[in-house]
Amino acid sequence: MMPAKYTAPRGTQDFVPPESARWNALEARIRTLAERFGYGEIRTPLFESTELFVRGVGDTTDIVEKEMYRFRDRSDRDMALRPEWTAPVVRAALEHHLFALGPLRLYYIGPIFRYERPQKGRYRQSHQFGIECFGFAGPEADLEAIALAWELTRVYGIGDAVLNLNSLGDDECRPRYREALLEHFRPNLATLSEDSRRRLERNPMRLLDSKDPADAPFVETAPPLESMLCGACREHFEALKAYLDLAGIPFVVNPRIVRGLDYYNRTVFEITSSVLGAQSAVCGGGRYDGLVRSLGGPDVPAVGFALGLERFLMILEALAIAGDSPRRGVQAIALGAQARAALVPIVTELRRVLDEPTFADYQDRKLLAHLKIADRNRARLALILGSEELAAGELVLRDLENRTDRRLPLGPGKDVAAALVEGNS
Repeated sequence: MMPAKYTAPRGTQDFVPPESARWNALEARIRTLAERFGYGEIRTPLFESTELFVRGVGDTTDIVEKEMYRFRDRSDRDMALRPEWTAPVVRAALEHHLFALGPLRLYYIGPIFRYERPQKGRYRQSHQFGIECFGFAGPEADLEAIALAWELTRVYGIGDAVLNLNSLGDDECRPRYREALLEHFRPNLATLSEDSRRRLERNPMRLLDSKDPADAPFVETAPPLESMLCGACREHFEALKAYLDLAGIPFVVNPRIVRGLDYYNRTVFEITSSVLGAQSAVCGGGRYDGLVRSLGGPDVPAVGFALGLERFLMILEALAIAGDSPRRGVQAIALGAQARAALVPIVTELRRVLDEPTFADYQDRKLLAHLKIADRNRARLALILGSEELAAGELVLRDLENRTDRRLPLGPGKDVAAALVEGNS
């Protein structure tokens, strides 16, 4: 019987070199940027109580209704793989009493799980970078979150990025908007999509996030919420727009930006790019002042965003920004068994003292084949030892980027390592 052919589950993917190196480089740059803004990393479990997401995300959202990976564990508890990060971050902050310490800035990088139709840039296991800023009710924190996301698009040269901005109001002005939406959509109930008909009475704002073509004409003509903002929400929104102007961050007010989660209030935003065509969203976020309280915590204002790493890397590749990873490290090349025996202790010492990788291949190959492996590893230098070099008591150090050679004395591993470090310092 032929063995089964195992493949990655539909909607997931493997990351192998050199692709994994691009992921590492992006994540390293993200961590540097987040820490420059004063954020510390948080890591939460891959699965949580389903109730956390029902209460946090909202029971009328696509995530809860259609997309969660739910399961019963052996103790018959209702659990779900993490479909988004914010609710687990709030749960962790509450559990560890982090809010008692005052304002809190956290960032995360890791997978989320949603059962949806896989397509390019959208996976059932995907990865997000995001931030959560707790403890600041003013628009200054909104600006901080937007500025961090905008800086990431800037440093990667995504020149066509557009910041779309909107306000969803709060508990004072949103009820008026709810009634306005009901008046707008109810006469067209029979024409709306099935999902929108079902959601209209429970949460009419969800209709503004619909991507169904049947809803498009009615969504397009829906009244803008900005015209119904209360005084406090309008003041907050106008102050944020003024801060963005002062920071030199261009934006457009887009009344159709509502985000897909129920916990948002006041500021919501998306950064989009036309590089990938219809899949234009780069990242999105906003303010969620009531979420901590709704999960049993104190009244803590909050704002944040999430960015899909798969889609971001696709944008970089389309712009030819990702490209090949830079060359770094040393490829140790031994031509023959005697050379290999002399080179192994040198490799061991290089791995002790160099900050960059030392690659070694222990197969008998011709020099050209070894150099091809060095190119695949993106090594900057090749340390070559063959019978001629052994006889001369030397090693050849080849710069694989500039294609130049120089010779080093062959000696104990620590001496070769010292000469290599000195020559490249």
